[in-house]
Formats: sequence, structure tokens, C-alpha cells
Amino acid sequence: MDFETQAVYVISVAAELAGMHPQTLRIYERRGLVQPARTAGGKQRRYSNADIAQLLRIAQLADLGMNLEGIRQVMALEIEVAELKKEVRLLQDQLTKSTADTSTRYGLVPLRQSVTVFGRRPSIFDKDR
Repeated sequence: MDFETQAVYVISVAAELAGMHPQTLRIYERRGLVQPARTAGGKQRRYSNADIAQLLRIAQLADLGMNLEGIRQVMALEIEVAELKKEVRLLQDQLTKSTADTSTRYGLVPLRQSVTVFGRRPSIFDKDR
């Protein structure tokens, strides 16, 4: 478990860190905007730094005039975008590796290196000779 996701704050401390009332945190939990961890008995909520950041994001969106359903949808889309960006990075890495493997396997030389003629690159404006 890393520092960001370690659930350490009780609701009163989390509320103070987020600048909110503890009852507001309970409402956000009921609405599905934040899901704090629970103690072994399930009686007490424990908030992580990631939960606090999420509460601050909720407050930011509320200050822009969004209602709780709008905030929930925006936050869900933000999570989806982050996951898609991660997937794109993985695919780009795979493509780069695959291209490098193919170039190495077939001894391919990048086009810019292979089109030099007598010390200069041909121009599209050169007349056929």
C-alpha cells in the first residue's frame, strides 16, 4: 500500500483537511462520490490522501455550479480518460518496440538515411536527368 492510498484519517480530520463538514463527507459517500475504507469492524471510515484529493476536486466542481450528479459524471469521465491515456501509452510503447524489433530483424534503415545521393538529398524540384 502506498502513501497516497493508505487510509489513515478519521472523518473529522478528513473533513477538516478538505474544508468541509463531516456530514458533507457522509452525503458524498452515500451519493457514491467517495468511497473511504472502513476499519476491520466496518464501523469507522478511514480516508486516504487520494480521498482528500477527491474531496477537494468535488469542492472545486461544486464551486463551478455543478450539482452532485454532474460531479459524479465528470469524475467518472476523468477516471475513464486517465485509463484511456494509460492504455494509449502502453500501445505506443508496444508499437515503438515492435517497430524497433522489425527494423533490427530486417536490417531496415530509416528513409532519411537511405535516400542520400552523392552527399546530398534529392529534392522534389530536381528535374529528371
